[in-house]
This record gives sequence, C-alpha cells and structure tokens, in this order.
Amino acid sequence: MHRGQSLEEAIRAKAAELGFSACGFARADAADAAGLDLRQWLEAGHHGTMGWMEERAHHRVSPFALWPDAKSAIALGMSYAPASNPLKLAGHPELGRISVYAQGGDYHKTVKKALKALGRWLAEQSGCALKVFVDTAPVMEKPLAQAAGIGWQGKHTNLVSREHGSWMFLGVILTGIELEPDAPADHGEHCGTCSRCLDACPTKAFIGPHRIDARRCISYLTIEHEGPIPNELRSAMGNRIYGCDDCLAVCPWNRFADAAAANRAFLPRAELAAPRLADLLALDDASFREMFAGSPIKRIGVKRMIRNCLIAAGNSGDIALIPGIERHLGDPDPVIAEAAEWALAQLGYSSAEMQVA
Repeated sequence: MHRGQSLEEAIRAKAAELGFSACGFARADAADAAGLDLRQWLEAGHHGTMGWMEERAHHRVSPFALWPDAKSAIALGMSYAPASNPLKLAGHPELGRISVYAQGGDYHKTVKKALKALGRWLAEQSGCALKVFVDTAPVMEKPLAQAAGIGWQGKHTNLVSREHGSWMFLGVILTGIELEPDAPADHGEHCGTCSRCLDACPTKAFIGPHRIDARRCISYLTIEHEGPIPNELRSAMGNRIYGCDDCLAVCPWNRFADAAAANRAFLPRAELAAPRLADLLALDDASFREMFAGSPIKRIGVKRMIRNCLIAAGNSGDIALIPGIERHLGDPDPVIAEAAEWALAQLGYSSAEMQVA
C-alpha cells in the first residue's frame, strides 16, 4: 500500500496488477434476496440434471451459510472479450462452434490463481481472515457482482458490464473486515426494453427476462447434460458443440468491450477456434485428452463431445461427414449409437444402407 492510499484503493490497484479488469465491494449479505429466486428456480426443476446445485443450495443462498463471520465481499471480473464476431461460424456447418470462453486456457485455473494471489496479499496487508471462490464453489457470484457495482445481470441472467460487455469471468473473495461498499448496479436502468438476448436464443430457453430453463439451453445440453439430446432441440443446435454465445453476442453493450483488455490466458487456440467436425468425429479418448489439455472442455469427456459433434454433423447437410458418423453406429454407448443413427437419417441415409454399401 502507498502512503495515504485507502485499503479499497490498494485492493483495486493490486487486482488490476493481477489481471482483473473489474473490482468492487459489497456487504457480504448484499445479495441475499437472490437466494429466494434460486430456491424457486430449483423447485421448478429448471436446473435439469445439475443436482449439485440443489445439493448445495443451502450454501448458495447466502455467504453466511459458507462462512458466518464474513463481513464484506470483493467481487472481481476478468475480461475474455473476443477480437472477432463470436457468431462468425454460423454459416460454416462443416466446423464446430465452441463458446468463446472455452477456446483458450481453463479460466478456473487462471482466475483462481489470481484470486489466491490477491487473497495472500490482502491477508499480509490487513491481517484479515478471508476465503476465495471461483464458480466451482456455491457462491452467488453474479448477484454479488451486481451488488458491488461491477456490472448487472442482463435479461439473459449473465453479468453485463459497461466496459467489458458480456465477456467477464467472475470471482469472489469474502473477508472478515468491513470494506466501503460500492453503489450497486441496476439492471432495469441499463437493459431498458431491449430483448435481443431473449429473442436470439435458438432453443427458446428463456421463460422471460432474467429467467432461464436450463433444460432447453444449448450450453447446458452440450456441457452438463449426460444423456441423449432431446429430439425437438437438436436442429436448433446447429453446429454448436460446446456452449453457446448467441444471447451474449447480440448484447448492444458489447460494442464497448475492448478485446485488448482480455487476459492473454484466454486468447483462442487455433485448433479450438474453428475445429473441423470430421476431425473431431475421429477422436478417441487419448487424442481427445491431448487436443483439449489445459482446456475447460476436457472435463466433459470424449463421449459427450462425440455426441455433440454427431448432432452437429446431422445438422450440417454435408454428406462428406458420413464416414465420420458411420464409425460410431456400433458404439457400445447407446447415446452415441442413437445420435449416429439420427445424424445419418438427417442426411438422408440409414444404418441399413451403410451396411449394404
């Protein structure tokens, strides 16, 4: 800390030094009202098969459930603003579309490393107790970020920032000291009557503003969901094989997002920016692990990736992908085998025809 500098100013400066593009402060209980919305969302079953959300809901509803001595929350954002249009591959059905956030290094590792470094520094400076959280922990980081003024929850439920648009990874540090809270952001004031994010959803996953049914969300279906993709949603998935950026990409606030502010750890890897479906359909477990080493995509495993790519191949209209589809017809995993049958049928063929050929 510099002489005459407040602790809050020093924290902001250190956060910027560590790669965070946004930093704000709130009372630890500032987002408790969001806990009621979470309970209602879970009770309606809108979380699908994400049982871990339900199991730890009692922790998620308030930071005090995790740490009764928490007094303040430091909300932090790290930019991953893309340099090019996230929707540019929509017209290239032979390629797989991977969400912008997953085209570079694993954000969990990068954000957590920076959070821990900031936490160590703060503990040394103030002697306070603290706990750090990235999105693998049951903390409601988006409501806390809104309470701390670093952005607001858009109608697509994700955080939106004046400076960084829809492209920020979030982290939270709970502290045992009182910090001067920032003014909260008001989503109503900033989103107004705009509904572009809601209208852009290919599978109509939004029940209304600030309300999403994860069971219809392509991000959920391609990442979290283990079973077969519901038939009625497959065509709308297009060539999206991991996540979906549509509701984020159309937000007008993104015109202020500066790709130069993005952490370099999240710059897209060439092999993940525009992968060929034919190459992905040829992956086995070993080659999948090699290709996605250091990527958040690795955690879904090769089977789920192949399932997603088979759906994309079926949507492609490209008969050149048939050999890649055919190799999965006899897969012992019934989800994979059925997706291959479906993909062939979409291209006007059947497994029986393939066997005769």
